[in-house]
Amino acid sequence: MYLRLLTVTVSHYPPGASKWNPIEHRVFCQISKNWAGQPLKSFQTALNYIRTTTTLTGLKVRARLLRKKYEKGEKISAQKMKHLALSRHKTQPKWNYTLRPM
Repeated sequence: MYLRLLTVTVSHYPPGASKWNPIEHRVFCQISKNWAGQPLKSFQTALNYIRTTTTLTGLKVRARLLRKKYEKGEKISAQKMKHLALSRHKTQPKWNYTLRPM
């Protein structure tokens, strides 16, 4: 039997751009430009910037705050984490890491 070992690199989307978040990816860069340099001190402030975003083609953004709590994945104990061949990347180490076979 031939066993193939796989190295996996994971790069998460930043907050606000995840596939589970109902933000339209085509306009996310426009939203980012609209609120660039502005302190997003509250959900309402962020919603106001999102709602006032438009594109050159006239696309407008509708947004509402969802208070639903999404379940997170299984918790891994610190003991189990020690036994993983996990290396975090220099750039955004919480979002980017590689898991290698042991």
